[in-house]
Amino acid sequence: MKVAVAGAGAFGIKHLDALSRIEGVEVTAVVSRRLDQAREVADKYGALLATNDLDDVLISRDVDAVILCTPTQLHASQALAVMSAGKHVQIEIPLADNLSDARAVAARANESGLICMVGHTRRFNPSHQWIHNRIIAGELSIHQMDVQTYFFRRTNQNALGQARSWVDNLLWHHAAHTIDLFAYQCGEPITKANIMAGPVHPELAIPMDMSIQLQTPSLKICTLSLSFNNEGPLGTFFRYICDNGTYIARYDDLINGRDEPIDVTKVAVSMDGIELQDREFVAAIRENRAPKSSVDEVLGCYEVLDTLQRQLDASIV
Repeated sequence: MKVAVAGAGAFGIKHLDALSRIEGVEVTAVVSRRLDQAREVADKYGALLATNDLDDVLISRDVDAVILCTPTQLHASQALAVMSAGKHVQIEIPLADNLSDARAVAARANESGLICMVGHTRRFNPSHQWIHNRIIAGELSIHQMDVQTYFFRRTNQNALGQARSWVDNLLWHHAAHTIDLFAYQCGEPITKANIMAGPVHPELAIPMDMSIQLQTPSLKICTLSLSFNNEGPLGTFFRYICDNGTYIARYDDLINGRDEPIDVTKVAVSMDGIELQDREFVAAIRENRAPKSSVDEVLGCYEVLDTLQRQLDASIV
């Protein structure tokens, strides 16, 4: 399978590393806003095509599928273009920064019959898979999730501390991880959602602090706190309060409520959530089936985000 990666920043590199560990997959093209960066990364990963124009990839016969690790604002339009070119697509989270665009991508995917997957990585992290497997087995049920997503982003930088050409979105990107995971783990839609936000940053033009509350029909609840003002520790911390124990997950580490580590190394073939995500994308294409975190499967998350955005807009006005 021949795959192109669009976006050679922090997450593009994560995907390139992951793809290099999947048998039968060849990275044939790298796209970056800067041609020199595209060439440097393409050389490192053995891709023959390096370009700063996604159209070069779309007309290439040496590309079966495209992974989009580009700025959020481009995700929907680029996903539509990829599918229009007859190629499968994986879109890094978020699918879009508005519900209308998210629905347009879902509609095109259904019309085309192509694989369209969204990178909701938390579904694939072994720590969260361990929880999910126990829920499916009937051994666990969630009462509440308490989640903290904390970064220090007072200037416009990416995960590597490099200057960004676009502004990351605390709601449509970082909250999307937890909103989708909560519904996925509960096996229910989110029917109530509320948001409160702190002041809007004068330069980044987004609220830097948020509190979100979610509820399902069976009264499972989630409280999510997000901040770009936090100096540390950084990352996302998930507390699962369940009928049969309490569990705390941070990326691929999992402990119980007594601070005892839980071995999740045998949950999947890798401890790398991005690799597991990419393996699912490749497998879905090969097997011609809907992937876990298909665009249809995650669309409910973007409907909740739209509800929260409307509340946020009303409060700012």
